[in-house]
Amino acid sequence: MNKPADHVANAATAAANTVSAAERIDARAERVKTATSEAVDRTKDAVDRAADRVETTLHNATDKAAHGATIAAEKAEEAKLRGKEAYGDAVDTANDWLDTAREYVREKPVQSIALALAAGWLAGRILRN
Repeated sequence: MNKPADHVANAATAAANTVSAAERIDARAERVKTATSEAVDRTKDAVDRAADRVETTLHNATDKAAHGATIAAEKAEEAKLRGKEAYGDAVDTANDWLDTAREYVREKPVQSIALALAAGWLAGRILRN
């Protein structure tokens, strides 16, 4: 065979193989780039959906907490009003008893003193033991 011609033919074949290898590398690089881009887009979408779910859950939890706080404040206000009413009733009852005691002392002063002495003596005995 003709050596220079073989050499040229081999060089041409090598150049053709180099071009096709470069094309294959470019094609594969493009596929990797496309696949990576798609994976990034899918991941971004998944993260966005998860963030939306977290945001919705947080809003719901905040709404529930606010509702619970409102109910607790209303219950506390109701309890405060009931406490004021009970206090007022107790004061009225105590005043009624005091008025009754004053009336009794005015009407029966001797018996009142005797009752006071008996109560004092009894309290002294109880406290002494």
